[in-house]
Amino acid sequence: MTIADNRKAFHEYFIEERYEAGLVLEGWEVKSIRAGRVQLKESYVNHARGDFWLLGAHISPLTTASTHVKTDPVRPRKLLLHRREIDKLAGLVARSGYTIAALNLHFIKGRIKLEIGLAKGKKQHDKRQTEKDREWQREKQRLVRDTAKRG
Repeated sequence: MTIADNRKAFHEYFIEERYEAGLVLEGWEVKSIRAGRVQLKESYVNHARGDFWLLGAHISPLTTASTHVKTDPVRPRKLLLHRREIDKLAGLVARSGYTIAALNLHFIKGRIKLEIGLAKGKKQHDKRQTEKDREWQREKQRLVRDTAKRG
């Protein structure tokens, strides 16, 4: 079940590979995410200190969830990946001009997981072409629907 999507990532990047990562979260963050108070729009993934970190994701604290804990809505959150995945992704990011984008946050068996993608940046003309293709697909669906109603 999807909690939050990062549609901006699909507009800005070509996603080549996808990985699923766990997150190190505090209790108030889990409660807020379950309540749907999370935003991935401005988030990105960075490699530092031998691990990957989710930066810029905004988790709004619930007023009832934590009264005694200092909350930081945009604190860096560590991603949990296998060591070989970390090494592979770190090598690609360092050498090949790739970046890691946060794609969506979802539940799997009651656990909160983050889908990340190995991404390459789009140029402006690529973004325009993607938009044209999307509009053409919409127009095709509209034409098919209209012909089905008439026929």
